[in-house]
Amino acid sequence: MIRATIKIMLLVALLFMVVPEATAKDKKEGKAKPVTVNLQDAQGKSVGTATLKSAAKGVDIKLNLQNLPAGEHGLHVHQAAKCEGPDFKSAGPHFNPDNKHHGLENSEGPHAGDIPNFKVDAKGKAKATVNAPNITLGDDAHSVFSGGGTALVIHAKADDMKTDPSGNSGDRIACGVITK
Repeated sequence: MIRATIKIMLLVALLFMVVPEATAKDKKEGKAKPVTVNLQDAQGKSVGTATLKSAAKGVDIKLNLQNLPAGEHGLHVHQAAKCEGPDFKSAGPHFNPDNKHHGLENSEGPHAGDIPNFKVDAKGKAKATVNAPNITLGDDAHSVFSGGGTALVIHAKADDMKTDPSGNSGDRIACGVITK
């Protein structure tokens, strides 16, 4: 009976030592709570939301969008947490803490903020989840919260995934600030 009690006490003590370490590791690796980004067009009208959630590799971005032009569009995380219309140039260049070239298919890339394209249907709506493999929701250099935050930008055209600096993806047509 005493041995069983000692074993239980040791297991409980071990649990208290491991749980805080796992929690700190989760924060460092970016396993934070999901973040919802409100996206607006150049006129300041809502075009929907993007929910960022930590994934096994990077961050999954769940898009729930409307009132956009039909077709394939580029999507990028940009360096500054600013979305001043109508051109959204205030968001700065792509988020690129490693100073690489643009494009998920570029042998000298990609930027951390490079994300696969998504499609908008004929009614101007998109419901999709894309994975951004090179960003996190943590406290590291690849965190979307670095430097006070970043911006999620939708471009007018599809990203070709290789041309520097932005994949020939065209104008910035919608933007949303990413902050804690």
